[in-house]
Amino acid sequence: MSRRSRRLSYELLGCGWHGHALVGTDAAAVRQEDDLVVREQAGLRWHRCLRCDAWLPQPVPASPDRPFPPERAEITLPLRGRELRERYVLRLIAVDRVIHCVVLAALAAAVFVFAADHAVLQQDFVRFVTALQASVGGPSVTTTGGVEGELTKLFAISLRNLELTGVVLTAYAVLEGTEAVGLWRGRRWAEYLTFIATALLLPLEIYEIVHRPTVLKGVTLAINLAVVLYLVWAKRLFGLRGGEGAQRALRQADSGWPALERATPRPRGDDHGPVLENQSLPNGPVVPPHPRS
Repeated sequence: MSRRSRRLSYELLGCGWHGHALVGTDAAAVRQEDDLVVREQAGLRWHRCLRCDAWLPQPVPASPDRPFPPERAEITLPLRGRELRERYVLRLIAVDRVIHCVVLAALAAAVFVFAADHAVLQQDFVRFVTALQASVGGPSVTTTGGVEGELTKLFAISLRNLELTGVVLTAYAVLEGTEAVGLWRGRRWAEYLTFIATALLLPLEIYEIVHRPTVLKGVTLAINLAVVLYLVWAKRLFGLRGGEGAQRALRQADSGWPALERATPRPRGDDHGPVLENQSLPNGPVVPPHPRS
């Protein structure tokens, strides 16, 4: 499969979710200078999706709202190419951060509720365990082993430590939520924030999995390692591989009007674009003939 075919899968995913990005569907007539986005041939009007490059036939509007398709300055081009792929990956990471935020916020709320009713819950717990053990012939005092022993240790935690734990969990939840919002909106600062916050926790996660390995810890470590490597390598953080300048140049090569012009079908003998006249695109219908003067 060619590189272009792989790249187009992101565009097709976007069009499948949001619909094709067509312009000029409400125009009364089509000019030759509009051939980059819309063409008319034998009474049939073909519109180009500005995201996935598919050419789609549309009927000529019976009640047009404008005389001609909009000028380039009036059109907001959708994301495509490398920039669109990055947006999907960053939003996938953002979803992971949202899950972390929700879990941490729930834990923080539980800790604060526990701290608020700590004394009452401890009295009820002691009475319950004492009555339960006495009813089965055991000692009528709490022990240091088993589940009741672990819960006894929990109740022994000071109120100040509980509140401190709740504050730390809340701060971490806010951090994860901030990362999620920034990544979802494609902000560069969020990439740095996510990299630093994730990288700082990697030594602790490695220590935990070495001493007390579990499948969940292994999966979490693998995800966080992948996030760190993607951000620092693919997103070129800290000036790596040319930094933001190289990243911007690559994005511009896949997006904008110049990229659309390079991918526009041209008549045979025209050296300004690929010869795709009357050929079938892998993701759309037959390309309409290029208008000739």
